[in-house]
Formats: sequence, structure tokens, C-alpha cells
Amino acid sequence: QVQLVESGGGWKQAGGSLRLSCAASGRTASNYVMGWFRQAPGKEREFVVGINRNGIITYYADSVKGRFTISRDSDKNTVYLEMKNLKPEDTAVYYCAASTGIAVKLTNGLVDYWGQGTQVTVSS
Repeated sequence: QVQLVESGGGWKQAGGSLRLSCAASGRTASNYVMGWFRQAPGKEREFVVGINRNGIITYYADSVKGRFTISRDSDKNTVYLEMKNLKPEDTAVYYCAASTGIAVKLTNGLVDYWGQGTQVTVSS
């Protein structure tokens, strides 16, 4: 199995940028489809973006398309989420996710491993 640890969350004003990191340990992250989900207060956890094992195929939720970029570094066993032009509605706990399946458009049910989450707060 794999353990996932997120970092990089914090507070930003609208329009700012943040980069989240997800460090994998145990099994190498390249064995998994990786992704990010988020959960805002009072809402269900939602899919943000997924990336396939070789980093070529990605799928973004419409709400973040053009603003967020996912990437993975196999040497560092780490997945990144670059977030630009942040909006208050991006405020949420962001979770790193790993799936043993092949689908890049992840759902909660397809995720085999979760990180503990990192808080992102965007003020207007």
C-alpha cells in the first residue's frame, strides 16, 4: 500500500496562487492513478483533477480548468497541484488520492488511498 502526505496549504487572497504537494511513501506513486479532491464546509468531497501513471493524461473538473495544473515527479515520488487565480469558492480541505484503477476521472469510490488533507482558505 501507499501512504500519502499533503503539504502546501494555507491562506491566500483571491487571485493568488498556491502549490500543494503530495508525497507518497511505501509503494511508489507511479503504480497509481493520482488525483486531488476537495471538501468545503457542509459539502461533499468532490473531484478536482486526476493524472494517469505516466503523467500524460489528465482530467480536470470544470470549476478548476485553466486555473489548476496537476503534475507528478516520479523521481521524488510526489504529485503537485499548482493553483492559480484562486477564488473564495476554492476554499476547502484538499485531499490527495491514489487509485489502483485506470480511470483518470476519479470518483470517491475509485480511490484506494487518501491523504489526511490540507486546508486551503481563499479570502475575497
